[in-house]
Amino acid sequence: MFENLSDKLQRAFKNLRGQGIITEENIGEALKEIRMALLEADVNFKVVKELIEHIREKALGQEVMTALSPTEQVVKIMRDEMVAILGKDTAKLKFASQPPTVVLMAGLQGSGKTTTSGKLAAWLKKGGHRPMLVSVDVYRPAARQQLKVVADAIKANIYEGKVDEEASTALVERLAKEARRDAVNSGCDVLIVDTAGRLHIDDQLMDEMQSLKKLLNPQEILFVADAMTGQDAVNSADEFHKKLQLTGVVLTKMDGDARGGAALSIRNVTGQPIKFMGVGEKYDALEPFHPDRIVSRIMGMGDMLSLIEKAEETLDKKQSEEFAKKALAGDGFSLGDFRDQLRQVKKLGSLQSIMGMFPKVGPFAGMQKAADNIDEGEINRVEAIINSMTPYERDHHESINGSRRKRIARGSGTSVQDVNNLLRQYAQMRKMFKQMGKSNFMTKKLMGMKLPGM
Repeated sequence: MFENLSDKLQRAFKNLRGQGIITEENIGEALKEIRMALLEADVNFKVVKELIEHIREKALGQEVMTALSPTEQVVKIMRDEMVAILGKDTAKLKFASQPPTVVLMAGLQGSGKTTTSGKLAAWLKKGGHRPMLVSVDVYRPAARQQLKVVADAIKANIYEGKVDEEASTALVERLAKEARRDAVNSGCDVLIVDTAGRLHIDDQLMDEMQSLKKLLNPQEILFVADAMTGQDAVNSADEFHKKLQLTGVVLTKMDGDARGGAALSIRNVTGQPIKFMGVGEKYDALEPFHPDRIVSRIMGMGDMLSLIEKAEETLDKKQSEEFAKKALAGDGFSLGDFRDQLRQVKKLGSLQSIMGMFPKVGPFAGMQKAADNIDEGEINRVEAIINSMTPYERDHHESINGSRRKRIARGSGTSVQDVNNLLRQYAQMRKMFKQMGKSNFMTKKLMGMKLPGM
């Protein structure tokens, strides 16, 4: 996420290092590079112009802190300005005083609207709500079936209704009214309405959306936009907002090769906040949009807070604490324990996405590049090797002789060399943890830490 933009901004800041003071000349060169980086990331040119002028004005004005270096001054000013563009606070969903809260999902075809509807339902369930899904896309039968598949996968309520007449706005309205009535009768406090999409904006689509808005009086009208389409997503959001008065935006495919322009432009162009972002294909891959954290990622400062929250949500705290105690004890941890920890790490996502939350400066510089060179399949191979061992072998690694190594290699579809490498690395890790365990100070530190994972 934002890797290209972040790298280019880091290069621009690097050119300011070593300068004693900020001058028109050196800030001009840095701003030229920043401008190009933002435009190449598909940020709206009006947003870029406004941002650059604000940075120039403040960098050369009286707001500069003398305790900071020129580079730090520009970084701080740019960060503050970008947070201001995105909105300082995390936007939250508005809920009706009398349930059900109605959330109308809008967007073009292919933006990920149906999947996002399911992800939002899963997110609401996690927060203690009881959502119901309904698809009013009567023009594409596959769309209604897709939402049914999603609802079944996340175990959410869905209103299917009967579609035994010709597709029309009247049928759309009937389904919407019936779904709201069913939500009330079923005790569901949120109704998520997945609407029809189009390849492009047309009058029929907008008329139907306006009709649904009048009928349902939704608390939220969320525009779902594909972040990878950049400026097109911004223009579409602007058109929808003019006709429907959106309350927020959900950016999908933020885990892909998104250039970041949509995130930095939509709030400025529409005036409406980004409320969520999709960061993967799984149904739990929806995150609230935190402007300050996103800006930190763009600026190469990382997002450790989101990583910690993700770990707390995903990892088994008790299992991790037990692993820490075993690892630091005299007998150490078994290969089975090691496999369980690998499985925990896999729950957090790819190594690239995890490393992307670390800063790109200081002691963490280069970690992302190192992660890019790691074969993600290696974790799966290690797990396959351990799975091919007997329970006894996992608990007694010293019993794994030559013949057993050949059998394990065959069973896991790997080579004897792969098995040897795993056993060697495992032995080194055991030794390292054992040495740490001998240090009373280190043991107390690790045992006292409330870490969700190793």
